[in-house]
Amino acid sequence: MKLLRTLTGPKDVLFRTIGRRYLAATPEEYSKRNYANNEAEYSTVITSLTAQRRYYLLRDVYDDMMLDGVKPERDTFHSLLIGTMKGARLQDAFFFRDQMKAMGVIPDVALYNFLISTCGKCKNSEQAVRLLQEMKRFEFMEVKPTGQTYICLLNACAAAGRVDRVYAIVRDMTAAGLGLNKFCYAGLIAAHKNKEPVTDDVASKIIELVEQSKGWSAVEAPSEIPVRSMMGMTEEELYNLPTAEYIFRRGGFLNRELTVYHVAFHACADLKNVESVDALLEMLSKDGKTPDVFILVQTMRCYLHSGDLQRGWKIFEDYMSSGKPPMIELYVTLVDGAMVGYTPEGMQLAQETLVSMNSRNFFLSPKMGSDLLLVAAGEKTGGYTIANLIWDMMQARNITPAFPAVQAYYDGLKVREIPADDPRLQLVSQTYNNLRQRFGGGGAGRP
Repeated sequence: MKLLRTLTGPKDVLFRTIGRRYLAATPEEYSKRNYANNEAEYSTVITSLTAQRRYYLLRDVYDDMMLDGVKPERDTFHSLLIGTMKGARLQDAFFFRDQMKAMGVIPDVALYNFLISTCGKCKNSEQAVRLLQEMKRFEFMEVKPTGQTYICLLNACAAAGRVDRVYAIVRDMTAAGLGLNKFCYAGLIAAHKNKEPVTDDVASKIIELVEQSKGWSAVEAPSEIPVRSMMGMTEEELYNLPTAEYIFRRGGFLNRELTVYHVAFHACADLKNVESVDALLEMLSKDGKTPDVFILVQTMRCYLHSGDLQRGWKIFEDYMSSGKPPMIELYVTLVDGAMVGYTPEGMQLAQETLVSMNSRNFFLSPKMGSDLLLVAAGEKTGGYTIANLIWDMMQARNITPAFPAVQAYYDGLKVREIPADDPRLQLVSQTYNNLRQRFGGGGAGRP
């Protein structure tokens, strides 16, 4: 199957192509530029776009289906909802839900779970609760909330820091005879961490929940969405856990048995609570478990962002000298944390780490590079060495950073004494202007 060439080009080209689809085209011309002809081929395109993280094109593909007179089946709507969920595109998700209803296809439990999860990604707990209420109105059509639905709702409310609602859901689950599994405890921890304002006892609550979670059983809350409806999506993705993007990493990066620990370490790193991280490490050791790479990354992040450069660096060095497979996330975490405060010592460590990483043939992904450039661009004094190095590393691989990072870098260059005809400044200026036409917005430095 040939994808429409305009899918890889500017979005306005796609619209122009759609607009002239039926205008004076011979069957042969139509066939050449049409990238899908039936429901199965459109489903393949949707899956491909989701895998490429080009979620913004899903509505365009759906419009093409309508123009072609192709009726989406239930599984196609599931694919569309999974894509909008992963892209946190709430408006598109409800559009597809409404389209599904308009075609006489009754939304099923899987679709509602995807919608609730999308609400969680967008921190819209009010809408997530309304979806549960809507499900209950359709119970006579066998659209009955399941244990998995309640876990989706629990984690959606947790993302918004609604501790009261999370505990209300726990009580409802308990009353219905549903046990709490590791994803429920993960949600409880996230709820306490995300609650605003942050309470003084949040760290002790997290430690307490980790201790309580040790009695959970995997059979207490099984997965209830059919495998074919999940379409390669994991429960970590469905519940919006911080480990979701690392599930398929190998080399000991993630031990899925440590889900509750993962969320707890991530929460304590966000809170910059060194004492809690140390307590969790001690608990993990007493349980006879070894920290995986995700836990090491969170521990490093906590130490570094709390200003303890030496302890963060030591974790990195101990791992690299252990003989285990090197992981680029450890390099990136050390570089990011070393730039906290933009101290001379930290910036020197960041530079040495980047050079070492590059010499070992580890390369920054577009997201990693953009995130690091955004932070490095916030340096107000000094030679801008790190920002320049990150920019050069990305240019060497023909990667254009995200617009906020480019804008921050450009703003930083402009305030320095650089000649107007400097090649670097001219290239960054050109990139900035090109991206500004497409996106706009952005800022520099750390929040």
